[in-house]
Amino acid sequence: MKVVVIGNGMVGQKCCEKLLSKGIPDLQLTVFGEETLAAYDRVHLSSYFAGKTVEDLTLQPVKWYEENGIDLRLGDPVQEVDRLNKTVTSFEGLTLAYDYLVFATGSSAFVPPIPGVDKHGVFVYRTIEDLNMIWRHAATAKTAVVIGGGLLGLEAAKACLDLGIKDTHVIEFAPRLMPRQIDEAGSEILIQKLKELDITTHTGKNTAAILGNETIKGMIFTDGTILSTDMLVISAGIKPRDELARACGLTVGPRGGIVVNDHMTTNDEHIFAIGECALHNSMIYGLVAPGYEMADVVATQLAGAARQFPGFDMSTKLKLIGIDVASFGDPFISGDEARTIVFRDNHRGIYKRINFSNDGKELLGGILVGDADAYNMLLQICKNKMALPPDPMDLIIKAKEVGADAGAGVVALPDDALICSCEGVTKLDICNAVTEQGCETVDAIKKCTKAATGCGGCAPMVKDIMVHTMKQQGKLVRNVLCEHFGYSRQELYDLVKLKDLHSFDEVLDTLGEGDGCETCRPAVSSILASLWNELIVKKESATSQDTNDRFLANIQKGGTYSVVPRIPGGEITPDKLLVIAQVAKKYNLYTKITGGQRIDMFGAHLNDLPSIWEELIEAGFESGHAYGKSLRTVKSCVGSTWCRFGLHDSVSYAIRIEERYRGLRSPHKLKSAVSGCIRECAEAQSKDFGIIATEKGWNLYVCGNGGSKPQHALLLATDLDSETCIQYIDRFLMFYIKTADPLTRTATWLNKMEGGIDYLRNVVVHDSLGIAAELEREMQLLVDAYQCEWKNVVETPELRSQFTHFINAPKEKDPTVQFETMRDQKKAATW
Repeated sequence: MKVVVIGNGMVGQKCCEKLLSKGIPDLQLTVFGEETLAAYDRVHLSSYFAGKTVEDLTLQPVKWYEENGIDLRLGDPVQEVDRLNKTVTSFEGLTLAYDYLVFATGSSAFVPPIPGVDKHGVFVYRTIEDLNMIWRHAATAKTAVVIGGGLLGLEAAKACLDLGIKDTHVIEFAPRLMPRQIDEAGSEILIQKLKELDITTHTGKNTAAILGNETIKGMIFTDGTILSTDMLVISAGIKPRDELARACGLTVGPRGGIVVNDHMTTNDEHIFAIGECALHNSMIYGLVAPGYEMADVVATQLAGAARQFPGFDMSTKLKLIGIDVASFGDPFISGDEARTIVFRDNHRGIYKRINFSNDGKELLGGILVGDADAYNMLLQICKNKMALPPDPMDLIIKAKEVGADAGAGVVALPDDALICSCEGVTKLDICNAVTEQGCETVDAIKKCTKAATGCGGCAPMVKDIMVHTMKQQGKLVRNVLCEHFGYSRQELYDLVKLKDLHSFDEVLDTLGEGDGCETCRPAVSSILASLWNELIVKKESATSQDTNDRFLANIQKGGTYSVVPRIPGGEITPDKLLVIAQVAKKYNLYTKITGGQRIDMFGAHLNDLPSIWEELIEAGFESGHAYGKSLRTVKSCVGSTWCRFGLHDSVSYAIRIEERYRGLRSPHKLKSAVSGCIRECAEAQSKDFGIIATEKGWNLYVCGNGGSKPQHALLLATDLDSETCIQYIDRFLMFYIKTADPLTRTATWLNKMEGGIDYLRNVVVHDSLGIAAELEREMQLLVDAYQCEWKNVVETPELRSQFTHFINAPKEKDPTVQFETMRDQKKAATW
């Protein structure tokens, strides 16, 4: 059977995979691609600007096609189809016969007929070649405008941000963003979130012309307003690539698209069309998942079985510019047809809407903006017509509890529930992968079923089903660190200590396999630092560290570093203030007083770091560990030394606390504070551990944090004397270090702990596990082993030599670093 596929995009490549999987005898498969690159992931195209390479995005390398006997012809598009003789002729002049022809020509960017659209600096956002041109132009651009407020338009806006163009605008003709997915209220929240990222949104705008001579200078709109810009990206929709089909006499729709039936067959029984070039029931599907489904329909039929394309659910969940946006079912149904519940939180930028039947029994659709954690479960409830809770509002207010309920969780999903729409994987497929194929990790499930390998949105539910299936079999579900270690972080911590291992290579050779990865290397390095408190910039340890830990400073925009000396309790002498001023002036550093009562200095070149540290150390400063997963600051008020309300000397106690736990490495950063009275000027109840003075001593609070999901700390013990308070902190911190997962803040750690604060209090205060003395002893060993990392580098020539930008020119600085002036200080130039 000779099969020719025209197009090597995502859907064309998937068609190849599907045809191979059917085991068709004597299959001769030829693929013509217009681009010179093999099929790549267009769904995650924006990640190209965030560091992904072409190889990272490539779906299958050219070698894969060769190994599977596929004749792949890149950069050689088909120019003519002769339906009578059943041949195709390519640009290079190759004429090839076919038994069946598959159009997978996809779509091109729709470019509105705006006067001036051909000017230099105007781009579309469709291919890697487009991205390369955008990248080159963005190097000198100060302002960028994107036409199109849909999915692709917002991705293009993200790309402009990634390229360092801070003045970015989005123009949308419709009165709201993403008009096919979200309603007016959801759009308002999305606009608010975009504004926080410095993206300006203009809705209800129609471009009249593009201004400038040969190069774009601005845009004028039909309402007469003008917007200056030096770069324009058009992402206003797609246009089916049907010109070749038209030329050979295939039926196309009035607005484009190759007309197909439920079998994906055109008006020629030997020719199929799939993906964004196909018009099915007057619908062009602009998502990859329906294209994959169409590919399977064609492959199944060519293998001799019956299969139809029933249409496709356009429910989607995306993370646009770091913002969750999802819609499912019928997101807009209202009025007499349904009831609607809306939850809106303007402060956190969250909008949730669900539509359900008038009798309250069926979920019909919904919209989620800002928080889409419940999307997978809501989608399954909607698609499988599962029973709703007595109060439907619980679906969005108590989403986690509803998801865990036996009546609405993965247990209640039918076997044919479609979990991965990209690859057509059902719940039964995932269960069978566990029970019959022995797949007990998400990676194994991915390899076996291809679930979660498309957009990846179904990954959380795939894991839930896998875990549930394993538990049904009576198997122990283990929380392993990654594929290279068959242990959890807690187990690794104990094993590393038991076997006295002191480097990543020793740990990998003794307890793991393979070469390690970006997940386990920093985690194991953190364990080693938490156990032994050895110098992390030693040559054998440095390469396993994150960049910040490796260079003992936070890398900032533009490639320079910040220097943050420790200022315990926020107390500093005038002489030390003078030294900071002198250093900042000498090395031309931007200075800022932080919320943690320290002074940050920004814009330091890598080569200058040891010299800066040397001057600071000579004045009595030491590393503030702002770069590490360690104790950052112990904030304090002035307490009884100055304040008329102060009950105890909070400054002295804060300094004692900070100097005890400085340099302590942990699963995540740690922050603390000491308040001299209940007025809480140091904000101790928002810290990982906070101390508040009382008439009788100190109250100790634990497991709070600020950030994107703030949480108040909880009271652990009351009216403690200073020594007992430190004793409890020792126990608390060591218990956290020994048992928390990587990159888990204390608040999240406590939230997941069975028994919560009561259990933690029993362990720390009442010693219910009988390990208090061991925890205190281990903490004291770490305290005694403390050494200033900056001082070590300054005094050790071998370590100091590592802080160079060019190995062969140690004194030369990075010539690409650029700065701008802002309020009489410098700032990193846009990059």
